[in-house]
Amino acid sequence: MTANPHRGEAVLCVGGAAHLLRPSFTALVAAEDELGPLFALVERAAAGRLRLAEMAALFWHCLAEREGLSREAVSEALAAQGLAAAAVPLRVLLAQILQGEP
Repeated sequence: MTANPHRGEAVLCVGGAAHLLRPSFTALVAAEDELGPLFALVERAAAGRLRLAEMAALFWHCLAEREGLSREAVSEALAAQGLAAAAVPLRVLLAQILQGEP
């Protein structure tokens, strides 16, 4: 699985398999509907106040392919990997939210 960093894509490991995170407009609108304004989400992340549930929701909405996955599996993968590992794809997604496509 290869992510295209120019598109703001990242990879998340769930259940030992790599899954592509793609912050498309549709995915970000769905995340915003659930989590509130994305700019506020970015601000919470920058201030160290982003909740694990918010991170899991953002990842869930940005999954390019959800077939065979459950939201619970994504949440459990984040907990198993720890915040340091989850911060890598999170930074990519947050940068894409702020910068958009080049």
